[in-house]
Amino acid sequence: MRRYARMALLCLGCGVCSLLYGFSQLALSLEQEPGRQRQAPDLAATGDRAAAGSEGRGQGQAGAGRCKNLSVSFWNSYWMLPSDVCGMNCFWEAAFRYDYMKTHPSEKMHLAVVACGERLEETVTMLRSAIIFSIKPLQFHIFAEDQLHENFKDILDDFPYEGKVNYTLYPITFPTESAAEWKKLFKPCASQRLFLPLILKNVDSLLYVDTDILFLRPVDDIWSFLGKFNSTQIAAMAPEHEEPRIGWYNRFARHPYYGVTGINSGVMLMNMTRIRRKYFKNDMTPVRLQWGEILMPLLKKYKLNITWGDQDLLNIMFFHNPESLYVFPCQWNYRPDHCIYGSNCKEAEEEGIFILHGNRGVYHDDKQPTFRAVYEAIKNYSFGDDLVHSLLQPLELELRKTMHTYCGRVYKVFIKQLTKSVRDLYARRSKGR
Repeated sequence: MRRYARMALLCLGCGVCSLLYGFSQLALSLEQEPGRQRQAPDLAATGDRAAAGSEGRGQGQAGAGRCKNLSVSFWNSYWMLPSDVCGMNCFWEAAFRYDYMKTHPSEKMHLAVVACGERLEETVTMLRSAIIFSIKPLQFHIFAEDQLHENFKDILDDFPYEGKVNYTLYPITFPTESAAEWKKLFKPCASQRLFLPLILKNVDSLLYVDTDILFLRPVDDIWSFLGKFNSTQIAAMAPEHEEPRIGWYNRFARHPYYGVTGINSGVMLMNMTRIRRKYFKNDMTPVRLQWGEILMPLLKKYKLNITWGDQDLLNIMFFHNPESLYVFPCQWNYRPDHCIYGSNCKEAEEEGIFILHGNRGVYHDDKQPTFRAVYEAIKNYSFGDDLVHSLLQPLELELRKTMHTYCGRVYKVFIKQLTKSVRDLYARRSKGR
């Protein structure tokens, strides 16, 4: 009987090993489509220039041992991981990674922004808002025109980071053979965001924001949406409009767009490991294309029909791949359109604004004084000052002066979450966190 029991155990063990081997082979087969070789995007020049970007305090990248790199998305099943992450022990490595990350969440959040022209002050104000309330350390990836680099260094090096923030400065770069076309798309630097997954090759996940963004609660909270992605989702954005009657895409677009009213790319959370790996359905060829392969063909096909540049291209991509997008509520990307024709972001009415997006230049003119008041309050706040007396109270007084406007009539949504964020911050400090 013992002999039979041992033989049964041996057979069982062999069966398990065969099953694991089968999964590993399946992983390799899924990595490439039949009869088709993977091609790296032609961004050699871009990568070289980006690698030469200036680095902020203590910034360094570990180049070896991706298998041990815990920044790889732990919510990916092991067979979905890139082939260069793990070897034959991929199952056990991924299992360890998942268990470790459940108890040791990622210690750094990556935030990217692209700044050109007169956007220095606006970008710095956005970064200040991210620093004030965030809990986990931040890594800023700042893509800027060369003449702005020294200004960024002078300002950011004077911030009292307390070990909380590092930054890296990069030049504006596009694929060499098509740089001119990408630069003149919508705005000179706008399409840079499309190439972030190809430039920041060692960054697993990233939050991209426009320069006119203000965080009214910790970056940690939007970062947590990464954990809510299902197995097919690679990015998260908010709708372009809540009310179709005033929507732009559904009334004027001459190209495909996502959902009922399209999506706004001013706040874009990305699992870049998944983006780099995915093959996208498209309307140009029956063959699915990777991120670096699909961008230029899309531009060539639609460049005469797009108005908002890179945002339109993203709408086209997610129209054909809707299963790849996670849509978060409007309070995470609150714009003038949510209040200038009457309040139409119900989530903000209930909980307040989480991320303010002052597009159309409303921080710098008198058309929407409610937005400008929030911007000026954060821009003028000095790190270390009492947030209640130096930020909240003066801001509320200014907001009350805007009640003659539609946005001013709902001014409380502009300060509701901000008040909670201040309260939570002081509560953490009192507990020594």
